[in-house]
Amino acid sequence: MMNLDTAHLVSLFEHATEGIILTNSKGEITLINPAVERMFKYGAPEVIGKPIELLIPQRFHALHSGQRHEFYHHPQNRVMGSGRDLYGKRSDGLEIPVEVSLSFYKREDELFVTAFIVDITHRKTIERNMLQQQVELEKMTNDMRKLNTQLEVKVEERTLILKEALQKLEQSQKELHDALNKEKQLSEIKSRFVSIASHEFRTPLSTVLSSASLLSKYTTTAEQDKRERHVEKIKNAVRNLNDILDDFLSLGKLEERKVEIHPVSFNIEQFMEEVLEEMKPQQKTGQQIAFHCEGSPAIFSDKRLLKNIIINLLANAIKFSAENTFINIRSNAYTTYFEISITDQGIGISEEDQEQLFSSFFRGRNAINIQGTGLGLHIIKRYADLLKGTIQIKSDLGKGTAVTVTIPVIHQKQ
Repeated sequence: MMNLDTAHLVSLFEHATEGIILTNSKGEITLINPAVERMFKYGAPEVIGKPIELLIPQRFHALHSGQRHEFYHHPQNRVMGSGRDLYGKRSDGLEIPVEVSLSFYKREDELFVTAFIVDITHRKTIERNMLQQQVELEKMTNDMRKLNTQLEVKVEERTLILKEALQKLEQSQKELHDALNKEKQLSEIKSRFVSIASHEFRTPLSTVLSSASLLSKYTTTAEQDKRERHVEKIKNAVRNLNDILDDFLSLGKLEERKVEIHPVSFNIEQFMEEVLEEMKPQQKTGQQIAFHCEGSPAIFSDKRLLKNIIINLLANAIKFSAENTFINIRSNAYTTYFEISITDQGIGISEEDQEQLFSSFFRGRNAINIQGTGLGLHIIKRYADLLKGTIQIKSDLGKGTAVTVTIPVIHQKQ
């Protein structure tokens, strides 16, 4: 169990597209991932134990050394960019523009700093192209003014020609601007992904390691309850890790447009029995879940996507509700659509937070201390969109939440 979770974490580190560098309190490189090796053309043995300045152009060494010492005295997380033009130096001496975000943690009273690095050479090229386009745009504008003055007889014809050229140039500039914004958004999403993954994995992994260590100390039959308590902690931590991985993998497939619709005919009552049985290990003490089906139980839709939606909503209802509370699930089948509602007695959602619920990585202010990635509702909204459906949320802060998913009926081909 522990080896599988460690393998997931190692895979996340090994296959990350951003460079990840870990340095110790002396500014020496202690760990790099394969993305750093590809980006800087160094093998890991060539840089491990070397000062971080190895990967920085010579002209910045003095400045960077001072900034590094200042950071170690007053450490604070720094997001991508931070308004600076930063450069890295490859093994062949070539300089590349980069964006760097920093995070830190202490282990055995020693400060370690993690740097997340993105090669922005492509973005810089786009920016240069935009500047060139701007110069051309200004030149075209000046030419248009001169021609209007000099060629009054043909003013309408020449103006039309120049306006068309100007529109094409402006459209080209807009496309370049949109491409730049999209690239920046992707960089931000990737950075937040790595940061959130690092943070969210740390807590359950620490639980697994500490509980596994304590298990070895309880060897007598009288201590069986203590062993079972730590085994349950390990199981819960593993479930948290699996939920985090599922969210990230689901988001990745959605972003890459790899999610397809495959409708099948199935019985909603049997389907919900399977879902509720699967969710039993996650229920808190005394929580009760009731399901009621109205209308025909036969449904023709994408069973896999619908299951992901319901499991995600039900997991939220369980997680954000206290012990000894009720969760009600109701399905209704109509001629042109069917709907499923899940109502809990949980902490609820403020009206202000409800406006942003479906944004990626968003967490409600009253849920900050409850573990999660902030991707769940964003993912199920994307799934519902694929099924041409809608999601409605009604919630009272401190009283509970009702979520209704409405899906149009897919007509089965004969």
